[in-house]
Amino acid sequence: MFALTRFRTEDPAALRADAALLLAALRRRPGFVSGEFGTAADDPGLCALLTTWDGVGSYRRALSAAEVKIAGAPVWLHAVDEPGVYLPE
Repeated sequence: MFALTRFRTEDPAALRADAALLLAALRRRPGFVSGEFGTAADDPGLCALLTTWDGVGSYRRALSAAEVKIAGAPVWLHAVDEPGVYLPE
């Protein structure tokens, strides 16, 4: 499964730095497959975090880990409120 979260920010450089710390924490969690952070080509204030997991359970457990909650707090506050977890078909 994959998770895609979009973010809206006025400071893309700061969000990119915070997202790097979050991705490092996520990479250490069991079930993590891959992840990347990027900025929209047409809109520097719109960014996205894409992660791939071996299953929904691994993803949910990763988000529950204290290390991920701490690293994610400054990132998640910029999240666009929309569905973000997808199952491949």
